[in-house]
Amino acid sequence: IIMNIAQEYIEGLKKAYHDNGLGEEWDAFAAVMHGADKTDLETLQKLYPEMPESLIQLLSIVDGTYWREYEGKQYGIYFLGSDLEEYPYYLLSSQEMTDIEDFDWLKDYIDREFGEDVEIDDKIIDDADKMCWLHFSDCMNNGGTSQLFIDFSPAPGGTKGQIVRFLHDPDELAVIAESFDEYLQMLMEDAYCFIQNDDYDD
Repeated sequence: IIMNIAQEYIEGLKKAYHDNGLGEEWDAFAAVMHGADKTDLETLQKLYPEMPESLIQLLSIVDGTYWREYEGKQYGIYFLGSDLEEYPYYLLSSQEMTDIEDFDWLKDYIDREFGEDVEIDDKIIDDADKMCWLHFSDCMNNGGTSQLFIDFSPAPGGTKGQIVRFLHDPDELAVIAESFDEYLQMLMEDAYCFIQNDDYDD
């Protein structure tokens, strides 16, 4: 059986949890997790027609890990990473991705209102009115430090579907991968280094 990249990613993630002594946490979550409701996924795809197939596949297997309720219990499972070494992120659910339409707080960054105080990748558009971003992930402290987006409205030097990472303090917007597939591949090649046993200590 040939696995798609989403299945391959999750198999590797499972191994990383087990290799880091967190197998029980993963297995408890894996026993109850399920894919997105068909209607929720269709609604999200209507909002973002160019949504990458690999994200659709991922959400078809697990519909979010951001204190997401499965079978009456909430689970906060670190599922993704970024170019910030060993720093974990949650996957938002299809409904959360649909509900987040207000990017007002980002507009001043995109319009370069902060000048040189904020580092912004040249591949990112400089007109907030033309923005089309899908917010798919928040970092471990509820997104307060970092968030991840799929950018469907890049600057001329960018790539449609590129992955943008927002970092707070110091504030920065950086393109970390040219596509969602490339992003998942990066995390796999980094051996899921965001899975650390210390992060799960009480």
